[in-house]
Amino acid sequence: MPPVRKPPAPGPSTGAPDPGAELGPRKLIRPSLSDVRRDSAPRGTRKGAPPEQTNAESFYYLKQMQARTPVVVRLVDGEELRGWIEWYDKDAIKLNRETAPNLLLQKHAIKYIYKEEEERQFRRRKAKAETAGDGRGPTDDGPGR
Repeated sequence: MPPVRKPPAPGPSTGAPDPGAELGPRKLIRPSLSDVRRDSAPRGTRKGAPPEQTNAESFYYLKQMQARTPVVVRLVDGEELRGWIEWYDKDAIKLNRETAPNLLLQKHAIKYIYKEEEERQFRRRKAKAETAGDGRGPTDDGPGR
């Protein structure tokens, strides 16, 4: 049998429900803000700093070393050195040369390195562009010519 409810007691009505009444509004229970933060983002899930080394540089050097690829090393002062890379470490590379002594180059003194083959390809493209522009080849003078 269902429980019997008592009728409200007569008395002064203040408009506020009696906290002891069964049918009164329920109190909203909220967790504290610190509990919410602790639960939603546990510590240690933040993205860490990127690694110091991505291994792209070492992959490039190893590939060039194994193939003994002729390279051109442009230094910060503008000087170009030609040879192949024999070994490398964190701060330096060793450049072997056929007609000159081998060199140990500090990486901070190197502006960039490229393959000699790329230089030859660039010169061929440049020569083709010059011959096309001097009247011996097709030009871009526009329509009607």
